[in-house]
Amino acid sequence: MCRQCGGGSCGSAEWQMERPASAAGEPKLRHVEKDVLIPKMMREKARELCSDKVQDVRWEAVFPDLTGVGNLVLYSDFTKCCQETGFLMVIKCQQENAALKECLTAYYSDPAFYEECKMEYLKQREEYRKTGIPAKRKQQKLPTSM
Repeated sequence: MCRQCGGGSCGSAEWQMERPASAAGEPKLRHVEKDVLIPKMMREKARELCSDKVQDVRWEAVFPDLTGVGNLVLYSDFTKCCQETGFLMVIKCQQENAALKECLTAYYSDPAFYEECKMEYLKQREEYRKTGIPAKRKQQKLPTSM
C-alpha cells in the first residue's frame, strides 16, 4: 500500500514494487518492458546469433601472432562485403544484406525467442531489485591492485 495516497492511484514506485504478480503467477510487465526493453534484448541477441550463422570463416594472415602463424577470423558475409566495396555497398551487398535481414526477421517473429528473452529480462530485473546493481555493471570486472 502506498503511503502517499493510501492505495495505488498515485502511481508511485513504492506501490508498483509491492504490487503482486498476476493471477497466473507471471510477473506483471510494464509497457516499456514489453515494448522497448525486451525487444532491445531480442535485437542484441538476434544480431549476435545471426552474425554467427551468416559468416565466412577464413584464414587471416594479416595479423600473425608471435609464432608467425596467422589467426582464424570469423567475418560476417555482410560486414566483409561492406568493407571490401566501400560506398558501393548499397548496390553490391544486397544478397548478403537480404540473408542477414531474413535471419533477423526469423528471430524477431519467433514467439519462443521472445519468451526466452523475456525470462532472461525478468531474471536480470529480479537480480537488480535484490542487489540494486545493474547487470551491465556486474559484468564489468574491477582492476586488481598490485
